[in-house]
Amino acid sequence: MTDDTHDTLDTGISLTAARAAVALERNGHRTWLKWHRGRIQPLDAEFGPARISLGMRLGASVEIDLTAHAGGGFAVLHDETLERSTTGTGRVRATQPDALRQLFLRDGTGAATDQHVILLSDLAALVAGETAHPDAVLQLDMKDTSATITPADIDAFVRDVAPVARHMLLSGGDPVAIAALSEAIPELGIGHDPCHDAVMLDLLRGGDYRRFVADALAASPRSTMIYLDHRLVLGAADRGENLAARFQDAGRKVDAYTIREIGPDTRPLVERLLALKVDQITTDDALALSAAFAG
Repeated sequence: MTDDTHDTLDTGISLTAARAAVALERNGHRTWLKWHRGRIQPLDAEFGPARISLGMRLGASVEIDLTAHAGGGFAVLHDETLERSTTGTGRVRATQPDALRQLFLRDGTGAATDQHVILLSDLAALVAGETAHPDAVLQLDMKDTSATITPADIDAFVRDVAPVARHMLLSGGDPVAIAALSEAIPELGIGHDPCHDAVMLDLLRGGDYRRFVADALAASPRSTMIYLDHRLVLGAADRGENLAARFQDAGRKVDAYTIREIGPDTRPLVERLLALKVDQITTDDALALSAAFAG
């Protein structure tokens, strides 16, 4: 890649704009912009290999989701079923890997693209074949739980991820599943999302934030990144609690999720998150967010 501001990507995005969509600097603090579901803008297909590859080269934080398929292993998909985001039908868990690879991804309008569904093994090969930026992080967000993950799934995960673990971080809401998948890959980073519905409701009504932090740290002691619903972060701030600072004091980083679009309603929310010095903001539109807060 060159530094030419007129160089463009496949959809007309300038490389300069794509590079800017990696992080924001504010008052000496860097806040990373995580590309939610592998997208730099909302109309991108979820988990498109081209966007994931771009993020790895630019040093972005890129989130992809993993859902178990029928062959023992994982597809790079968010939903349990195929209809919304692919040209297929049925449950991912009931679909064989070769059949998944024949499906095409849909873009943000629902139209089929020329990009195929990929598996975790394909993703690992993509990362291994790239000249990844040292700062690049691929967040593997596990959608299955310890109740549904099989020994074959675990074996496939270890086989696929171990060679490229230095660029990956495994997250999810089930610490038992995360521990089982990561046990044989000590260099794999760990993330934890403690924001379950009942916990969120209690905290937003004025619950015990200190207890929440302690419980989250105890549930996932190896975690280096804590994922918090941005409504929780801002609700705590309204009550004088800086959740980001509490987790940072414990040696963790904090991701605030998800800012879906940038507009009059969401811009003030982002301003507050930046002021609270969260380490990362998950967004569906890193391109627009970076443009709105440049300088």
